[in-house]
Amino acid sequence: MMEGWEEPAPPEPPEPLEPLAPPPERDPFWSYGDLLIFAGLTLPCLLLGLGVVKAVFWIFQLHPAVRTWELLAAQFVFYALLSGVLVALFRVQYARPFWLSLGWVTPRLPLFSVMTAGVSLALAVMLLGVLIRIPRIENPLTELLKDPTSLVLVAIFGSIVAPVCEELLFRGFVQPLLVRSLGAAAGIVATALPFGLLHFQEYGKSWRHVLLISLSGVAFGWMRQVTGSTKAAAGMHASYNAFQFVLLLMAKGLPG
Repeated sequence: MMEGWEEPAPPEPPEPLEPLAPPPERDPFWSYGDLLIFAGLTLPCLLLGLGVVKAVFWIFQLHPAVRTWELLAAQFVFYALLSGVLVALFRVQYARPFWLSLGWVTPRLPLFSVMTAGVSLALAVMLLGVLIRIPRIENPLTELLKDPTSLVLVAIFGSIVAPVCEELLFRGFVQPLLVRSLGAAAGIVATALPFGLLHFQEYGKSWRHVLLISLSGVAFGWMRQVTGSTKAAAGMHASYNAFQFVLLLMAKGLPG
């Protein structure tokens, strides 16, 4: 070796590359494809619900005094089937839970505030109904509520089952997807419109009723957005319906 010659130092090993951070998870995690699947199965679920209930009533020879039992049973089965579609989508495609995915969490607002919001909304909607001269026309719902037993059954169903199921489907499943694409305000309104139209036939094809129900849907959507809780929207919806049914029961002289 030549004098004064130094061997070059071995190159230092390269620093290990830091693992790339995973991309942020999409919120909500479901897609418009899932919404199309859900919408496409709505009518089959409705028909299947009617068929199942009619079959059960026929097999067991059930002949209730009022037809409301059969109608509400079919509605309940319909809601159950639609919820089952979402359970299957979330479990099979995403391995996610049903309730938590749809925002069924304890709201930041106390229950009293949520219920008060529902009652206040009912009063505001009633006042607006007077201002726009909402017509008093015979429709499938008013015909159903003429019978005292039917009125009580519909009041119970409409104050407990319907608010939970409708809020899970509309404010829990549909609204987060539209809010992600359109922004909060537009997403809330876009969810409320089909919610109002859902009741179009039920209220005798009255656009004024659809308008009031759509505005109520906006309020429920706002509750869902500000609290992050579908449970809060359902609580507001339940107190909104219950207050109206109590007034109706009192007007008819029934215990309410």
